[in-house]
Amino acid sequence: MSLTVLWIVIGVALCLMELMIPSAFLESALGVSALGVALLSPVVPGFGGQVGLWMLFSLLVFWALRRFVPNQTPPALRDSTEARTLTSILPGQTGRVIYEGNSWQARCSDGQAAIAPNQAVVVVGRQGNTLIVLPDSVLQG
Repeated sequence: MSLTVLWIVIGVALCLMELMIPSAFLESALGVSALGVALLSPVVPGFGGQVGLWMLFSLLVFWALRRFVPNQTPPALRDSTEARTLTSILPGQTGRVIYEGNSWQARCSDGQAAIAPNQAVVVVGRQGNTLIVLPDSVLQG
């Protein structure tokens, strides 16, 4: 298989993947760049040089397409504040909770409390990708 055909196959596959799994133009940018390398592969000798050209084209296409990607700010905590622990959360350490159907890393707001697995907790805040939780029993009693 020639390198030109290889780049065409890679480019078409990546563009088709964008149709099936939307990724905010990531796969299509890589695919279009691969098709551009396929056009220039007769003049660019060696696979290493072509991969470097593909990286350069990809960066240029990403830069050109970035204005079409919606600027999404991370969603704030929703109205739902209840979660359930998947793992134990030891004092001062992180564990996992299920919150709004997704698994999140979580830490107890009270640095001295431990929370057992499968316990109801209340989400009181968020630091990056880590939820700050309190045991449900603390708020009810």
